[in-house]
Amino acid sequence: MLRDLEKVLINEEVLQKKVKELGEKISEDYKGKNLLMVSVLKGSIVFMADLMRAITEKCQIDFMSVSSYGSGVKTSGVVRILKDLDRPLEGYDLLIVEDILDSGLTLDYIISILKKRNPLSIKICTLLDKPARRKSNVRADYFGFDVPDEFVVGYGLDYDEKYRNLPFIGVLKPEIYKD
Repeated sequence: MLRDLEKVLINEEVLQKKVKELGEKISEDYKGKNLLMVSVLKGSIVFMADLMRAITEKCQIDFMSVSSYGSGVKTSGVVRILKDLDRPLEGYDLLIVEDILDSGLTLDYIISILKKRNPLSIKICTLLDKPARRKSNVRADYFGFDVPDEFVVGYGLDYDEKYRNLPFIGVLKPEIYKD
């Protein structure tokens, strides 16, 4: 697996420090609120697990699974909900937890659907922000790192369902994902 990487972009220690900082900030901002963290599966699961342990306020979690990539490397622009949330959203302050904010098209779609369900608020927390690829006006309220326009994997992010288990963020060699 390691031989498929061009380089390590963000090491494990730096990742964990940033997640702790994000958890502290979110805890402060959501003091006394009814926080519902929504993990967008599958990529955000590792980040979500670490982030919720770094939050000191009461919170609940739920999961949503959407597809916009298939097995390709670029979003198709067509978003399908594969698994919806398990509860009504009235009375909750939502925090959508994402692995990477890339084009923003998927998150834009998710937000438009969730707003119709009348939560108290909706904010976004993403581990990685890739502004060079943005095609919508979606912005993260909390983010860990700006990343260059390279194919990143690890810490939940994948290519063709592989590399999620790397404990760091690495850059995949182009010959691995190019046909």
